[in-house]
Amino acid sequence: MIFDAIEDFAAALPPMTAIAGLDLGDKTIGVAVSDGLRQISTPLETIRRKKFGLDAARLLEIVDDRRLGGLVLGLPRNMDGSEGPRCQSTRAFARNLSRLTDLPIGFWDERLSTVAAERALLEADTSRKRRSEVIDHVAAGYILQGVLDRLRHLG
Repeated sequence: MIFDAIEDFAAALPPMTAIAGLDLGDKTIGVAVSDGLRQISTPLETIRRKKFGLDAARLLEIVDDRRLGGLVLGLPRNMDGSEGPRCQSTRAFARNLSRLTDLPIGFWDERLSTVAAERALLEADTSRKRRSEVIDHVAAGYILQGVLDRLRHLG
């Protein structure tokens, strides 16, 4: 089940389950997970992309290990809000993934999440090498925290 509106995604989530946020890039997938109460996002790992089947298998392994109730993919809209090729690629990934799992899949506008993650890592005086290793799952953490904050406001 794929949901464009975060309200519909929220309604489809099983109660008291953690969710994951994904930052899809061409070469990597940043993964962050929430706690069961859906209060706090924690960056988890960066998956080096190989091909869809292997990428999906690793994601579903994380889903099983952590008993996740849903997935949110960062939707990389253009600054004017329009959707370009990267959004189409993200939506295609979601469609393919939805064939492998019954979990609700939602989207979250991820504009500036990588910028925010980069700024936070710079403020923490993280080395360039370390930033490149963690930027994707830190960005996924920003995406997921945005979703969690929105879900809290929905009540």
